Amino acid sequence: MIPTQSELESLTNEFQTELFERVLPFWMEYSPDYQYGGYFNCLDRDGSLYDSTKHVWLQARQVWMFSKLYNDHKADLQWLEMAGWGMDFLTKYARRADNRVYFSLTRNGEPIYLQRKMFSECFYIMALAQYSKASGEHLENEIKDMFKTIWELAFVPGATGRPVMPGNMIEQTLAVPMILLNVIEEIADDNKSFYDSEIHYCIQAISKHLIDGKMYENLVKDGSQSETSASRLLSPGHAIEAGWFLQHWALELQDSALLETSANIIRNAFHQGWDNEFEGLFYFIDADGKSPTQLEWDMKLWWPHCEAMYGFLLNYATFGLREDWELFLKVKAYAFEHFSDPKNGEWYGYLNRQGRLTHSFKGGPYKGCFHVPRALYYCYNVLKRL
Repeated sequence: MIPTQSELESLTNEFQTELFERVLPFWMEYSPDYQYGGYFNCLDRDGSLYDSTKHVWLQARQVWMFSKLYNDHKADLQWLEMAGWGMDFLTKYARRADNRVYFSLTRNGEPIYLQRKMFSECFYIMALAQYSKASGEHLENEIKDMFKTIWELAFVPGATGRPVMPGNMIEQTLAVPMILLNVIEEIADDNKSFYDSEIHYCIQAISKHLIDGKMYENLVKDGSQSETSASRLLSPGHAIEAGWFLQHWALELQDSALLETSANIIRNAFHQGWDNEFEGLFYFIDADGKSPTQLEWDMKLWWPHCEAMYGFLLNYATFGLREDWELFLKVKAYAFEHFSDPKNGEWYGYLNRQGRLTHSFKGGPYKGCFHVPRALYYCYNVLKRL
C-alpha cells in the first residue's frame, strides 16, 4: 500500500490543522503568566489553572517548541514573544550559579525542588540553544559551558548528589545517553564536529541497551538481564524515541548500518509493546513476560503514541516500506481518536488499558507543550516532503 497524492495532502492538512489550530492556540491562550512571567503548566481540559507550580522541564520545553517553530517554520513574532516569555523566567529563576537547574519553582520563581538527575539541565540547554538562535543572541560559550556541566552530571558518580550505593547494579539508564544525543542535535547546529566524540559515545552507549532485539531501560553492570525486575524493564515509547533519535544521526552520519538498526528498534518496540486486545502501547512491559512492578504499566500515555507516529512516518520516508506506512496509520488513528480534544484543543495524556480517560488535565508535572506539538510538527514536515 503506497499512499496516493490525495491521501498525503489530506493527512498533511489534518496535521496542520491539529497543530496550528487546536494545539498551539491552547498554550498561547492559557499558559502565559502575565503577572510573574513564565508559563502555567498545570492546565485542565478547558485551560483553567489547577496548580500554579512551574515545572522547569515544561517551561524549557515550551521555550524550545516556540523557538523551533520560529526558526524552522515561520518567523512569527508571536512565537518569538512566547518563547522569550519563558526564557526570561528561566534565566532569572531556574539556573543556579553552579549550572544546576531546579526541577520545580513557585509561581513567582522560588525554588521548590532540585532533582538528583540532569534532565532539567538538558531541557534548559535545549531551550537556550533554540532561543538564542531565534533571538540572535550569541551564547555559544555559555552553551558549551552548560553542556560540560551536564556531561559531568551524567557520568561522574555522585555529581548529582545521589549517593553511590555498593549494591546498586544499574550502570546506566537508557534515558541518559538518549537525552544527551538529542541535546547535541539541538546545540551543535553546524558545528557537529566539535561534539564528535560525545556523539559516538552516546550512540555506542544506547546500542549497549539493545540486546536480542529488545531495548532495555537499565544497563546492568554484570550483564544480567533476569535477576531483578529493573533489569528486565522495557518502555516501548522510550525505545521508539531512541530509535528515531538514532535515525536522525544515522542520516546525518550517512551510516547505513545504524540506519537499519534504528528503524528496527522502532518496529520491534512497537510489536513488543502493542496491546493486541485493547490497542494502544503499554507504558511498561517485562522482557520475560512477567508482571512489571510499575502499577501504571498497562496505561496508555500520550507521548509513546506521539513518538511512534513520527517514528513510523520517518521509517517510511527513509525506506518506503508498506509495513511502516500501515503502522503509522494505525498509531495515528488510535492517538487522534483517544487523546485529541477537538472541542477544547490540545490532547489528553492518560488512559487506562481499555482506552478510557483517567485524567482530565491537558498539562501536568510531566505533560506540557512538547511531545504533542513536536510530533505533529515533525510529522507535518515529513508529510509535506512526501
